[in-house]
Amino acid sequence: MSKHQNKNLRPSWDEYFIGLMDEVAKRATCDRGKSGCVIVKDKRIICTGYVGSPPGLPHCDDEGHMMKRVVDEDGTDRQHCVRTIHAEQNAICQAARYGIPLEGTTLYCKMEPCRTCAMLIVSVGIKKVIAKRRYHAAQETREMFKKADVELVVIEDKVEQYTNQ
Repeated sequence: MSKHQNKNLRPSWDEYFIGLMDEVAKRATCDRGKSGCVIVKDKRIICTGYVGSPPGLPHCDDEGHMMKRVVDEDGTDRQHCVRTIHAEQNAICQAARYGIPLEGTTLYCKMEPCRTCAMLIVSVGIKKVIAKRRYHAAQETREMFKKADVELVVIEDKVEQYTNQ
């Protein structure tokens, strides 16, 4: 056996950062999605975020969900937990809190960002988003990213499923 056949197979950079995003998601305090986010520049982690309540406010894990009903224009009835901040929002807030610019960075997340997260991503200058899976309501996000020249890569062409979707 040659010494090269036993070589350790390293993950690609995208696989590495998606794996770290999965670890960050374990800190989430709302079980509906358990999302994480890692923002990277030049292969270095700039900041992370996970689904959770703002500091000092109760978490879903402690107080239960704060569900709001949303009816889309097409009549689709959706449930959203509004107690928590999305992982992408939390990561962007962490960067803002500590004065870290996000211009030209890459964001790794569990599923395609929602419309609100997409607007923040565009506003802070993030240039690439790599999502592990699809989000059931991401059509506006895809259109916004295209117009704003934010590259979107979805690794698994599969919609993320979670409770009360």
